[in-house]
Amino acid sequence: MVKKKIIETIKDYQTIIIHRHVRPDPDAYGSQAGLGEMLKQSFPEKQIYIVGDEDPSLNFLAAMDSIGDEVYQDALAIICDTANQERIADQRYSLAKQIIKIDHHPNVDPYGDPAWVETAASSTSEMIYELFLEGKAEGLQFNDKAAKLIYGGIVGDTGRFLFPSTTKKTFKYASDLVAYSFDRTELYEKIYNTKRHLARFKGFILQNFEVTPAGASSIKISKETLREFGMTSLETSQLVGVLGDIEGIKAWVFFVEEEDTIRVRLRSRGPVINEIAAKYNGGGHPMAAGASVRNWEETEDVISDLEKVCGQFE
Repeated sequence: MVKKKIIETIKDYQTIIIHRHVRPDPDAYGSQAGLGEMLKQSFPEKQIYIVGDEDPSLNFLAAMDSIGDEVYQDALAIICDTANQERIADQRYSLAKQIIKIDHHPNVDPYGDPAWVETAASSTSEMIYELFLEGKAEGLQFNDKAAKLIYGGIVGDTGRFLFPSTTKKTFKYASDLVAYSFDRTELYEKIYNTKRHLARFKGFILQNFEVTPAGASSIKISKETLREFGMTSLETSQLVGVLGDIEGIKAWVFFVEEEDTIRVRLRSRGPVINEIAAKYNGGGHPMAAGASVRNWEETEDVISDLEKVCGQFE
């Protein structure tokens, strides 16, 4: 029902502006730009824009549009892959006449009308393809570029189909998408290509992580360490999965010092960690979440909480 309402709403607007979250990942880019390509193909007479801050490592997927405030007048804003309004890239979305939310994170911050939140989906990109399937009989069209973007988003958020969120439906949609014409090998290489300074920093992580008796692992990355390796805080997100392959680690956390806060990136192989993130001004999925703390003393509290959930996990 909500998918039909979204399609009907899209048809009602001449100008549609698509947003996603700050610090974008492949699913954010894929769902946003994939939806944009689908709508451009389906409604060539409409004005379709994608906006937000760019990540140089993902610019190969899509380039953002630059638009003025006046474009939002009488426009529809669609927010992809963003649970919290404060994390929406380009806060001008609030200037739009109507807002739609499409997301697969827990609905901790309800917004948008209509709002489609599907926590069982592997990714928001998967949801965008499902939206196409729903509206195919009503005129929605797809193309090779949209397929590449949506496939890339699914690959990114499922960890190349290895995460538990990957379902039979995910594989079915992936099978549909690879029937389109795009270079999968090139896409994988660009998403997972490792630059030299990232490879060296990966070595630092593997040499310096700590593990508690219950299987909670942590790594603390200071501003000085980032400078030493020529890293940015954003780039560390590309390596957050490194500790997941190590025997005995049930859940892990990256602490990354920024100018006025310490970013907390939590990942898990079983224990639920998004409740920990919520305790420290964050949120996310049960197995992947983020938060922030004010100082290094607070990081010890996060590690203690992570130790508890790991100890309780069978």
